[in-house]
Amino acid sequence: MLRTALPAAVVVGFLAVGVFVPAPATGGDPNVIKVMSSMPRSGSAKGQTDTIVNGIRLAFNETKANPNDPGERYTVTTGGKTYTLEFEDLDDATAAAGQWTAEQETSNADKARLDPDVMAYIGTYNSGAAKVSMPILNKAHLFMVSPANTYPGLTKQNMGERDEPKRYQPTGTLNFTRVVPADDVQGPAAAEWTKELGCKRVYILDDNELYGKGIADLYEAHARKIGLDVLGHESIDFKAQEFASLMTKIRRKGPDLIYFGGTTQTKAGQLLKDMVKAGMGGCKMMGPDGCQEDAMIDSAGADNANGRFYATFGGLPPERLTGKGATFVANYTKLYGKPPSEAYAVYGYECGLVALEAIRAAGAKDREKVRAAGLAIKDFDGATGKWSFDENGDTTLKLMSGSIVEGGQFKFQRTLTVGKK
Repeated sequence: MLRTALPAAVVVGFLAVGVFVPAPATGGDPNVIKVMSSMPRSGSAKGQTDTIVNGIRLAFNETKANPNDPGERYTVTTGGKTYTLEFEDLDDATAAAGQWTAEQETSNADKARLDPDVMAYIGTYNSGAAKVSMPILNKAHLFMVSPANTYPGLTKQNMGERDEPKRYQPTGTLNFTRVVPADDVQGPAAAEWTKELGCKRVYILDDNELYGKGIADLYEAHARKIGLDVLGHESIDFKAQEFASLMTKIRRKGPDLIYFGGTTQTKAGQLLKDMVKAGMGGCKMMGPDGCQEDAMIDSAGADNANGRFYATFGGLPPERLTGKGATFVANYTKLYGKPPSEAYAVYGYECGLVALEAIRAAGAKDREKVRAAGLAIKDFDGATGKWSFDENGDTTLKLMSGSIVEGGQFKFQRTLTVGKK
């Protein structure tokens, strides 16, 4: 997923930091390999990232001779040598902001860059945060794997801003990968699902952020292509406390569905609440994966969300996973005492497995070798299925799913496709 954009001047400033960073520190512990993660570990995204980090720890827990042994005493073997594996869970949010900040993500990336024992960086959660850390870590040749970034411009040409993704690759080589499908799949799939639900007239809102506006634009382009009547498209100020006047205006247009390109943190729940309050109880609302979390339902109120709110997601929810995915759910439940409540937990686990695979395949404690080994992963038999990284560092998996809120919970409805009936 996800999520937030930065003003152009701020982005340029942080990218400059990425280009002109000094060489990484030397030294370190010859018997230790570290992996760091960076996500908002405080604020309203914490419920989602708790399950992602639990998934990472579960993957690392499997390196123990006795997985039931308590504590974080992990190991990894590469090049015939066994290292102590240390995992550090970094927060890129601040209490003041209540979400990730560019300053904190920069600090986290610098911490990883300057620690010679760090061989992989799991993150980020928000696509805007990735824009900050990607060039810093690229300059340090650090392998990066994201469980949630879905903005296409991070990896694909002509899918974002003019100089993307080259601006994130100052060394001229790739170091960023993601195990989740990007929004150039999700946006069109959501438009197709809208039509299949029998909705003909749609009004589009977005949060004017990198992730939200990006996926809303992709949704709109495909909606028009397949003949939906787009009544309007505008950006909200997600710092506003309520949207009553906006919903009154939209009500006069008579939409069957409102599509919101945004997240729980950028007021999806308040929009839904105000939609119902404005007398549009018969209208549906749909959002992307950034809205598929319990916090969105809590924000909107279950009575408002039930039967009205639809969400798309890259992949399948935990209860629909099979094979190694089902084993992941069982092991997660055993280790943490409850099943994963958020859909992104499996992607945290997958990132942990990918980091381990890259380190093992590298044959040495060497950042460049780990980076190259990670990008070379093919036919990986993971919890989300069998997949490879393509030439852009994207997963070859394209499966999407759709859910609706029922009984105060997201309930799986169907798998989604684009261009197939």
